[in-house]
Amino acid sequence: MKSLIAQQHALSHPDRQIDVINNHTEKVKQFDKFEEKLKEIDLFPLKPTGIEIFQINVGYMCNMTCKHCHVDAGPDREEIMTKETLKYCLDALKDSDIETVDLTGGAPEMNPHFRWFVDEVSKLGKHIIVRSNLTILDTRKFEDLPQFMADRGVEITCSLPFYSKRRTDNQRGKGTYDKSMKVLKVLNNIGYGKEDSDLILNLVYNPVGAFLPPEQESLEQDYKERLWDEHGIEFNSLFTITNLPISRYLNFLVQSGNLEDYMEKLITAFNPGAAQGVMCRNTISIGWDGSLYDCDFNQMLEMKTNHGAPDHIKDWNEEKLNNREIIVNQHCFGCTAGAGSSCGGVTT
Repeated sequence: MKSLIAQQHALSHPDRQIDVINNHTEKVKQFDKFEEKLKEIDLFPLKPTGIEIFQINVGYMCNMTCKHCHVDAGPDREEIMTKETLKYCLDALKDSDIETVDLTGGAPEMNPHFRWFVDEVSKLGKHIIVRSNLTILDTRKFEDLPQFMADRGVEITCSLPFYSKRRTDNQRGKGTYDKSMKVLKVLNNIGYGKEDSDLILNLVYNPVGAFLPPEQESLEQDYKERLWDEHGIEFNSLFTITNLPISRYLNFLVQSGNLEDYMEKLITAFNPGAAQGVMCRNTISIGWDGSLYDCDFNQMLEMKTNHGAPDHIKDWNEEKLNNREIIVNQHCFGCTAGAGSSCGGVTT
C-alpha cells in the first residue's frame, strides 16, 4: 500500500484534512468546537505547564504502511532529519532541564544518524524513548539495535495492535504478528520488560475500527496473560491510544462512512479532566525539518507553534515556548475523550 502522498490523495494535504473534520457534512459543521469546550472549563487559551518531553520526529520513512498511521509514513516517504538539524536539537537540550527525549517516526531507526544521535543524547544524561514498530528490528540492517539500545538504557515503546495474529495482521500487514513476537522474545532475552530489570518495554494499542479504546488497565492485563501464556513474553505497560481523525485514519473514516459517528463519539466523550492533562501541555514536537509544533498530531497538520514562540529548533527559546498558546482544532477531541489519550496512554 502506498502512502496518501504517493497516491496524490486529496487527504495528503493538511489543509484538506482540517476542512474535512470541520465541514465534511452539515452535521459535522454543527458539532461543538474544541475551542468552545475549553472555554466552558476556563482552559482557553490552552497553555503549557512546562516542557518535560522533547519529542523528535526524525523522519517519515518506514518499512511499513499501516492503515491507521497518522503520519502517513511508509517506504516511499523520503523526509529524514539531517545531522545538522539533529545538532540543533542537541544544542537545545544541552542548556535545558528537559529530562526525556522521545524519538518517533516513521521508523526512527531508519534515520541514518540514529545511532550517533542516541549516543549524543545519552552523554547528556537524558532519558531516551524510542517508538518502534518492532518489525524493523527483524531486518539484518537493524538487528543489532536491541542490544545497542539496551546498552544505553533506552526505553522502547512498541506498536502491537492486538494480542491476536488476525487483528494485528489486518491492521499492519500479513506477517507482522509473527515478526513482532520474534522481536519481543529477543528484547525479553536481553532483559527488556523483565520484572527485575531496569530496561523498560511498553506496548501500544490502537483500535482497528471506528471506536474508542477499551479500559487501559483491564486490556493491559489481557495482553499480559495472552502473550505470556502463548509466547512466554513479558512487558512493562500497555498504552491505549485513541486514533485521531487525521491522515490515513481520516481517510478510513470518510471511505467507511464513519466520520460523523466517530467525531460525535469523541465530542460526547469529552472529559474536562483529560483536557487538563493533554500531552501538548508538557511536550514540544520537533518535525523532521526542525519546525516546532505543540504535538505530533499538529505536526502532521502543519500547525506550527505561534504567539511569539519560535517555530524552528535553531531558534530555540524555552521561556517563550513555555509561555505560548497551544493551537487547537477538532482533531484535539481525540486526546480528551474518555480517560484521555497521549503518547503515554490514558491521562486520567
